[in-house]
Amino acid sequence: MASAPLDIELNSVAIPTEAPASSAVMEPSHVAINMEIEQTPLPPTDTGKAAWLVLAGCSLIQLPVWGFPISFGVFQEYYSSHPEELDGDTSNVAAIGTTVTGIMYLSSPFTFAILTRWPRLRRWFGPIGLVMTACGFLISSFATEVWQLIATQGVICALGSGLLFTPTTLYLDEWFIRRKGLAYGVMWAGKSITGVGLPFAMEASLHRFGPRPTLQAWTVATVLLSAPLLYFLRPRIPLSQSAAVRRIDMNFFRLPAFWMLQIGNILQSLGYFLPYAYLSSYAVQEIRTSTTISTMLLALINVTSIPGGIVIGGLGDHFRVTTVILISSIGSTLAVLCFWGFSSHVALLAIFSITYGFFAGGFSSTWSGVLTELKAQSPALDTGFIFGLLAGGRGIGNVISGPLSVALFTHDGWLGSGKNWGYSSEYGPIILFTGTTAFLGGWGWLGTLCY
Repeated sequence: MASAPLDIELNSVAIPTEAPASSAVMEPSHVAINMEIEQTPLPPTDTGKAAWLVLAGCSLIQLPVWGFPISFGVFQEYYSSHPEELDGDTSNVAAIGTTVTGIMYLSSPFTFAILTRWPRLRRWFGPIGLVMTACGFLISSFATEVWQLIATQGVICALGSGLLFTPTTLYLDEWFIRRKGLAYGVMWAGKSITGVGLPFAMEASLHRFGPRPTLQAWTVATVLLSAPLLYFLRPRIPLSQSAAVRRIDMNFFRLPAFWMLQIGNILQSLGYFLPYAYLSSYAVQEIRTSTTISTMLLALINVTSIPGGIVIGGLGDHFRVTTVILISSIGSTLAVLCFWGFSSHVALLAIFSITYGFFAGGFSSTWSGVLTELKAQSPALDTGFIFGLLAGGRGIGNVISGPLSVALFTHDGWLGSGKNWGYSSEYGPIILFTGTTAFLGGWGWLGTLCY
């Protein structure tokens, strides 16, 4: 009797299996296996309690992952004003912050590639990352020299936070398909929320208790918050159904769309971090505001990044990603060139913080649309690995922007001194560079003419 193919429906994906050639009746073992698969379908994507719990967990874990890098400016200011806390020259303290963010971003392509190829390692990366992060902060609380802080906070903690971040992001990628943009927007909003209140809490703790108790308290907070989240965060696809070793498809390197979108991502990142580094000092030195007001301007960027990330990410679920990127880029460009460039009063700087935070702060949320765009052109592509490459591209921009901004900074008035504008100050080249890179972030839009 001829054998007929049997299809088993598994979460809307048909898995063909061949019936035994010798008989039309399946053996009991095959029947039991098939019945078990049919009785345990995968949970639905984009909806349901499990999906939203994973989204909540991925958003909350941004606090221990990005909390210290976001708040490092407070530590830098403290060490600069209290040089007695460290032995030797404290001028290299700034290298800690750039090392942390650089390693976290630049390690992403490697960590995402490893967990994409060997999915079974995902369950171990989170706990290992948490142990490394906690040990790094705890050891750094006893540091007496800058190089010790660079080794512990800049390297060990950065690597640990990267290992903590990678598997949770891959889980989110499994749980959300149609609403991926909204999910990524909410996740990045968790990072922005961290930047609103945590720097103020860190500043108060440092001035009241000093760096050692503050770092030890942060170690405890990191463990108490991360450990429960690692327990509840689960993959949608059980490891029993995941391949032991998964081949990474590299055909996307041949896609013009990938290179256009990645180049735009790197160009935008070259200037994205500069307002975070220079806005506070610009407000104090040029606008003559207090340090409290200048800190609030930075916090305002993080506040408006929350709705910005959610809105821009949500738009990516309904419009082509190049259109959404163009909206983010144009909004960011106008904010920098019009409001920061012509600022002569704190009110205009506040408008800059609001608009820049909304449009530029939501740029990372367009990555979900990039994944969808590339997936449509190359169905075999692994979106988790692409996410790691996009984060790595952002890391390239972050690392280059530091020394480049130093070269751009001038101690002479720029474009003349007739007007009390941002352009005419020593920050003029930095403002113009930030606006230019924000505009070039929309480079991917040109891809619509190429593919």
